[in-house]
Amino acid sequence: MSRIEDYAIVGDLQTAALVSNEGSVDWLCLPRFDSSACFAALLDGPEAGCWVLAPVDGGGCTRRRYVDETLVLETEWETEQGTVRVIDFMPPRGHAPDIVRIVEGVSGSVPMRGRLTLRFDYGNVRPWVHHDGDQMLAVAGPDAVRLRTPAPRRGQDWSTVSDFTVSAGERVPFVLTWSRSHEPRPEVVDAERALQDTLTYWQDWCDRGHDLDGPYQDAIRRSLLTLKALTYQPTGGIVAAATTSLPEQIGGPRNWDYRYCWLRDATYTLQALIAGGYLDEANAWRAWLLRAVAGDPADLQIMYGLDGARRLPENELPWLRGYEDSAPVRVGNAAADQLQLDVWGETLDGLALAREAGLASTEDAWDVQVALMEHLESVWDQPDNGLWEVRGPRRHFTHSKVMAWVAADRMAKAVRRHPSLDGPVERWESLRDTIHADVLAHGFDKERNTFVQSYGATALDASVLIIPRVGFLPGDDPRMLGTIDAINKELTRDGLVLRYQNSESDDGLPGDEGLFLACSFWMVDALHFAGRQTEAVALFERLLDLRNDVGLLSEEWDPQQRRQLGNTPQAFSHFALVTSALQLHAGRGHGSHEPIRHPGVPSAR
Repeated sequence: MSRIEDYAIVGDLQTAALVSNEGSVDWLCLPRFDSSACFAALLDGPEAGCWVLAPVDGGGCTRRRYVDETLVLETEWETEQGTVRVIDFMPPRGHAPDIVRIVEGVSGSVPMRGRLTLRFDYGNVRPWVHHDGDQMLAVAGPDAVRLRTPAPRRGQDWSTVSDFTVSAGERVPFVLTWSRSHEPRPEVVDAERALQDTLTYWQDWCDRGHDLDGPYQDAIRRSLLTLKALTYQPTGGIVAAATTSLPEQIGGPRNWDYRYCWLRDATYTLQALIAGGYLDEANAWRAWLLRAVAGDPADLQIMYGLDGARRLPENELPWLRGYEDSAPVRVGNAAADQLQLDVWGETLDGLALAREAGLASTEDAWDVQVALMEHLESVWDQPDNGLWEVRGPRRHFTHSKVMAWVAADRMAKAVRRHPSLDGPVERWESLRDTIHADVLAHGFDKERNTFVQSYGATALDASVLIIPRVGFLPGDDPRMLGTIDAINKELTRDGLVLRYQNSESDDGLPGDEGLFLACSFWMVDALHFAGRQTEAVALFERLLDLRNDVGLLSEEWDPQQRRQLGNTPQAFSHFALVTSALQLHAGRGHGSHEPIRHPGVPSAR
């Protein structure tokens, strides 16, 4: 089975496919990110569905890349017979989703084999396959998939096999199209025209962003493209990752479904996109948010479906073995029912950032913000499940309280800065001061000179590293310097930062986990704000080396096996990369606690 870092992503802003470096599409949910998969080999094996298109001899590719600043993937093999290239992409969505693969002969004549194994309902259902004119048609229940190609096709072992040879200068297209089985045959897609349309779409999108001169511009661009790929264009929602159940520990049970819209992840993704100059995404996300959270602010959830749906029941799929036997495979996510107070802060911070970036205020948007703030006023001092979604007793997490402070701070500043916005500014400022004092009194260990995970505890938690970035304290405050040193001493492994000390954050599941990559990016930011630039740059560049060959990061890193872990590509990792890179690009003066922005990017602080 391919490693997590062996996969690249292609997508059409409504779903995404993972393509291995062996030319196999091992994950694809149609028609949406959160639909059931028709290719689920990622979580079991080839019989759960995949689409291999590679030289007959197989094996890993010689090299691969994205074409310029796009999501068009090129994979090349150098063989004894010659060199061949497979071009993979998903064109901007028309009536139906398509995945297009073009085999191009570069030199010589290379024998190729395609094997299409469709299995609907996450590998559970074999479709009925027959010919429909010049197309292969596979049908099962509500799903229909058509394959059109000039290459020969034959049935073998419940798969569709194509054997052909491609010579230098030849191009052989394969177009796979999904539709509902009761609907008419979808419009035929011309592969070459679709390729040009897809290249143009992504290049035009990149051109809309800010110029990002600096040593990390390529890494920033690739991460921004990846974040854009995780947006669901019809509603403006943003998924946390394109996959479900990729393990945080190989063979372990920490396997969660990330194909939903966490307010926290979406808000941070929004901040990265705004920093890159993409306000249309901010406008679409705000519209999604207003629809999703409409109603009683007390009912605010930490996550929603792509369309704002609230019910995301968690189930297990026992017929799938799991990635490298990491069971169970889960769909849905029970964490939707948790109380995580920091979400109010992140949401209000994101809306503030959008406002300061130039997004026009609306009465409805402000009314929702006021309602959220008024509810937070009554619950901020309650225990919660925290950022890490601990499935155990609630606690007073320091990070949650800091983010409640952020909410009060941003709302008070909005009223002070914008005469058109009305609210009890003195009350919010008083609350801000109260929360600030509460955190310093109960979330800080004076004897050890460090912020701790929760009130009354001694355990450390990487989430407190965001304190200077949100403006709660200056980065060179002695309490932050002590926290940095404590985390470096007690909460790192192989120089990278753990989320927390497991003994203090038991989620009831056995085993350990990898290193949550965003935490190390937060350390980069904390070092940067502390004026320790050399250390910040060294850590950041080490983190860049953990990306795969096409610039993608999953959720976590295993320092022993030196491999990626968790769902991929992970928005949390990529927006943290963008934030850290822009901080390092822009520079700062020692002692400033104001977050640094890229030139031309308004500050929300």
